[in-house]
Amino acid sequence: MTAEPRVSRADIEAKFRQLQGDVTTGLDSTRDVGRLAATAGTVVLVGIVYLLGRRHGRKKRTIVEITRV
Repeated sequence: MTAEPRVSRADIEAKFRQLQGDVTTGLDSTRDVGRLAATAGTVVLVGIVYLLGRRHGRKKRTIVEITRV
């Protein structure tokens, strides 16, 4: 029978710091993806608004005919 080593407070703290570092790294990469998605969404939204505005302006354009007498 061999005695199993006891888990010390330092072992638990070291493991917790390691896990916390992994979570922080994952959060940073998630924030980067979120920023990229928000930027792309904004660009697409501005493009759609621009195209709809152009179309709306063309539909309501006044046509003036000038005839010579």
